[in-house]
Amino acid sequence: MPRSTAIARPLPASRAPAIEWDRVLPELDAAGHAVVPGLLDADECAAVTRFYDKPEIFRSHIVMQRHGFGQGEYRYFAYPLPEIVARLREHAYPPLARLANTWNERLGAAVEYPSTLAAFTAQCHARGQKRATPLLLKYGPGDYNRLHQDLYGDIYFPIQLVVLLSEPGRDFAGGEFVLTELKPRMQSRVDVVPLRQGDACLFAVNHHPAKGTRGYYRAGMRHGVSQVRSGHRMTLGIIFHDAR
Repeated sequence: MPRSTAIARPLPASRAPAIEWDRVLPELDAAGHAVVPGLLDADECAAVTRFYDKPEIFRSHIVMQRHGFGQGEYRYFAYPLPEIVARLREHAYPPLARLANTWNERLGAAVEYPSTLAAFTAQCHARGQKRATPLLLKYGPGDYNRLHQDLYGDIYFPIQLVVLLSEPGRDFAGGEFVLTELKPRMQSRVDVVPLRQGDACLFAVNHHPAKGTRGYYRAGMRHGVSQVRSGHRMTLGIIFHDAR
């Protein structure tokens, strides 16, 4: 079966990506995650991958094993973000903010996310969260990322995005993107999300509302990457809140 394309070939300065939000948002709402096929094409994946060799555009370099995060490394971009990263972030935020506000209503949370990324970023900065959080992650043979949540301060946006920049089976083996969902008084459910080069996954950062017999409740979410058996795997991570 041919793979569908969820985005018109992006991201010249004049054009924004055309994500099929009518499909993606209901899937994200129901399961806490959704796949966006073909968010970037092969040339764009290669261009983003090459950013890793430009240390001047990053604010920090993290070696995972030094912190107990797993094995591998990643770099956080500095502001201003590269154009392609900034445009993906700015375009994805408004529809995700609408869903995030629906989630807050269901869970009885008083927080309301503004309609634009600029307004949300201003809220982060007012609370001392001023460091950019989009990042590039690099894995080699034996590397992995432990299950975790990306929370960087008092304010966080409840949905984030990852884009696989490498091609499974050609560039690497293993290294599956893994999500776990924990519901109260139940064991965790695990999803191994199949991604190809250029595919993205939108997923809940901390928790999402799940419907039970007595209404909605918080289903906790964590994400990680299984061990890379061979080759090299690169990923772009787009987090919408800034860090302290």
